[in-house]
Amino acid sequence: MSKFKLDALLDITLSINANLPTEDLLAKYDSILRNNLGIGKILIFKHGYKWECILNAGFPKHLEKAINVESMLLGFREIAIVKQEFGFEGVDIIIPVYNNLVPLAYIFMGDIDEEGEGMSPVLKHLNFIQTFSSIIIVAIENIRLFNESLRQEALKKELELAARMQTALIPRENQLPNKGKIIVNGFYYPHSEVGGDYYDCVKLSDSITGFCIADVSGKGISAAILMSNFQASFRALFTYDIPLVTLVKKLNSIIIANAGGEKFITFFVARYDKKNSVLEFVNAAHNPPVFYDTVTGDISLLSASCVGIGMLDEIPDFEKKEIKIRHYSKIVCYTDGLSELKGEDGKDLGTGVIIKHITNTSHLKDNISEMLRELGIPDNNPGLFDDVSIIAADLR
Repeated sequence: MSKFKLDALLDITLSINANLPTEDLLAKYDSILRNNLGIGKILIFKHGYKWECILNAGFPKHLEKAINVESMLLGFREIAIVKQEFGFEGVDIIIPVYNNLVPLAYIFMGDIDEEGEGMSPVLKHLNFIQTFSSIIIVAIENIRLFNESLRQEALKKELELAARMQTALIPRENQLPNKGKIIVNGFYYPHSEVGGDYYDCVKLSDSITGFCIADVSGKGISAAILMSNFQASFRALFTYDIPLVTLVKKLNSIIIANAGGEKFITFFVARYDKKNSVLEFVNAAHNPPVFYDTVTGDISLLSASCVGIGMLDEIPDFEKKEIKIRHYSKIVCYTDGLSELKGEDGKDLGTGVIIKHITNTSHLKDNISEMLRELGIPDNNPGLFDDVSIIAADLR
């Protein structure tokens, strides 16, 4: 028997080293204990993502559902001989398996022949069973952790690909207008691999340029997917002559259909006609962009015209707004990852930091670069907790 047990330990060790799957290891475990040692019944509850039964050999099926590990088993820290009052039908021994003081599994064992003479096989081979079980359970846990690491690595690669694809939706610097009566600059920093921020700039005709900024409620993959859908819809609908009110209402219908009211998008969209020097815009619950006239020194916040996209099935009536550009002016659009950063006083920065840096006659590109350096974005600001996006335009 001693030789058999040594051979069994060697066999299971070789099986583990050969990377046999969990099902094969459990089959060997079951065979060695029940067929060779005469153990009658085995039931194993193991914790992975949750507590679940991974092996039931001989116990009635209903016992699996009758046992709540959290409430009934976590008190067992040592091998326990089960008494009748515990209520575990047909169970003689409970063997807990711990790793670094964390419970990995609880193993129930019982004999088939309750009236048989001589020592119970469970008790007779208890030390071996405990050792053998620990080896098996730890091996199965290592398999789970390895598979989880593979899954996480695959997810990481998918996120990296998604991040590259999402970044491709944001216009690059050389794609933005950089001369004439409108010069546009942008900054995009997703806090995690993918984010819910978006900005865009589209040449709609020889004289008309449109731009927008948007932010999906929430974060992560779901926000990124919805934003990608929104970008495609915006690009398809935005033309030089579509009324901005109509554009917003059509986008609202699309987001309601796709998000089902679970998410919404704050959105600012503007269209600048350099021939007439008119800026028209709609703000759908987005952070109010800062507008600065460099000649008069007037500063205004382009506040919301209507609710966010996807908040309501139908957006109540609203109107676009217009600004006549009479002098060199600046407009800075941003997401709340910037405005909700905390200052030294612990309060939100709001628009103050933008106003501080743009109230001069320098180009916005220099203003934004200096502001980001001061704020330590993206690398030197420990308080950065959200995506940060900026689209800014010099208008003449």
